[in-house]
Amino acid sequence: MDEAMWNELTEVFRKLTTAYGAAVSIGERKHAALVTVDMKSLEKILDEEQLIIAKIERLEKSRGAILAEMAKQNPMITAETKMEEFITLAPSRQIEDQLRALHKELSDKVDETVRLRDNNQILAQGALDAVNFQLNRLGGATVEQSYSKKGGNVVTHRKNFDYKA
Repeated sequence: MDEAMWNELTEVFRKLTTAYGAAVSIGERKHAALVTVDMKSLEKILDEEQLIIAKIERLEKSRGAILAEMAKQNPMITAETKMEEFITLAPSRQIEDQLRALHKELSDKVDETVRLRDNNQILAQGALDAVNFQLNRLGGATVEQSYSKKGGNVVTHRKNFDYKA
């Protein structure tokens, strides 16, 4: 494996770390928009989120392609090789240190992104439940849990409006 390939991998890690940093920022903004139910901001944030997700997917494909090429050149590298073991194969101490630091930073940002995603998912579900409750209240529907084999909800409607007037 030549040093150029290692440098390319390092650059992809650098770009991935930056992209996940942007994803964390978007997740924090999304959280604020969900808490305040700011739908205009949320719409813009979702568009930005799609762009950053596409960028991360492209970078992950690049990383996978580089790692696959490295695995072809070195039989010691397999799909089960841990990143810490892989990094020790770097051609210089400088590249090894860079990759180790980037891998740690990337892992932290991925963990933060997942945490924000999970929290935002709970907030979004709560907001949808609140909207659903208000719509049902306006429309006169009552939703109750069903404890049958199939589970789900039982919806009953009462007539709120007399259209014969």
